[in-house]
Amino acid sequence: MLVVNESDAKSDPSHPPIDAWADRPRAELLRLAWPIAVSTVSYAVMTLVDTLFVGRIGPAALAGVGLGGVAAFTLLCFPMGLLRGTKVLVSQAIGAGQRDAPRRHAAAGVFVALAFGAAGVGLSVGLAELLPALTATPASGAAARTYLRIRMVGAPAFLLYVALREARYGLGDSRSPMAASIAANVVNVALDALLIGVFEMGVAGAAWASVAGHVAEAGVLVMRQREEGLVRPTRADLAELLDVGVPTGVQFLLEVGSFSILTAILSSLDEREMAAHQIALQVAHFTFLPLVAVSEAASVLAGQAVGARREALVGRVAREALKTCFLYAALCTVVLVGFGGPIADAFTDDAPLRAIARNLLIVAALFQFLDAAQVVAHGVLRGAGDVRYAAKVAVAASWLAIPPLTWLLGVEAGLGALGGWIGICVELGVAGALLWRRFRSGAWQEVAARRRARAEAAAIAA
Repeated sequence: MLVVNESDAKSDPSHPPIDAWADRPRAELLRLAWPIAVSTVSYAVMTLVDTLFVGRIGPAALAGVGLGGVAAFTLLCFPMGLLRGTKVLVSQAIGAGQRDAPRRHAAAGVFVALAFGAAGVGLSVGLAELLPALTATPASGAAARTYLRIRMVGAPAFLLYVALREARYGLGDSRSPMAASIAANVVNVALDALLIGVFEMGVAGAAWASVAGHVAEAGVLVMRQREEGLVRPTRADLAELLDVGVPTGVQFLLEVGSFSILTAILSSLDEREMAAHQIALQVAHFTFLPLVAVSEAASVLAGQAVGARREALVGRVAREALKTCFLYAALCTVVLVGFGGPIADAFTDDAPLRAIARNLLIVAALFQFLDAAQVVAHGVLRGAGDVRYAAKVAVAASWLAIPPLTWLLGVEAGLGALGGWIGICVELGVAGALLWRRFRSGAWQEVAARRRARAEAAAIAA
């Protein structure tokens, strides 16, 4: 760990950066959001390239990679959610004008990331052996097992990247993570072409290409962090990260758990249903991830506003973020409705598979505005520190909608993957309505005030 042995300054005498954007939150939102959007789309391209290369091998390989990828994400989702607390703590410290607290929070994130990365590698060994029991054919089961075993080798590097990325976002630096994700994408595409196209390593080649991409993106941010160093975190810093991050980590884990049940149900039904779900999911990433970018930027600005005791700005940030996301959602709806067929056709030559995927893309077009509303509300509430309520709503909505409707509509009514995607629509609508109700009530302000008081006390003690 990179550690600087200087003492913590209690505050920065200069004006906090919030003064630079308070009169123009939309411009600052877009300044932060577009590099995050490039980063998230670049990451989606990594998975999309894997899907395109593996899709040409056959439905069994594609279904296996889909299941193995979901299993890997399930193992990583708790630490990924926990590490998002780093962004909240850093942004609020920046808003409060504290100088070295952001580096302590970043160091705490690095420590947590490496610990969970090592644990993830160990857990994946046992989980990989269970996956064949969840697949429709032995071939797709073997592909899922191979993909998970190899993909999780990169878990420590990936979580290190997440920790440093969240710290950079909290500082208002979204360009360094963008550069890291682009580097990862270049490495992944090149190795996919080499390992799958030339050496014919199949699913294993796709997994090793992704591992190399994660190492590359972590390396870029490690070099960036070396320029500033890390201040050794205290126990209070680690406790604060756990306090802020654990609710979101639990939310991510349980949300992915409900989504994993959807995936397992589809995987047990039919290879084509699972493969179509994988295709539609990769396309939906391109509509969803830019919304996440705006949400992440809104979270940073909300955190800075709370740290600076300027809660009125949080409402302006939320409104600007919602307008931006609705405009983008309208564009995505037009594209998916108008070009869903050709998009699905690009992934496979299997006619029945293409037909299922086209239907799923139409459903994806219908939930764009629901997605935009709930993701903005999540981001703003998390940035303000109201993480527990946001987590409870997300977990309840996902578990009450996705698994039951996947079974009722997908299995019992015979709709297959379409039933699961209808469940996703219901989940987004319920969660969005409850989160915006919370925001309008102003109840989050009391939570934000308590969290700010604890952060200020920790800064003084350090």
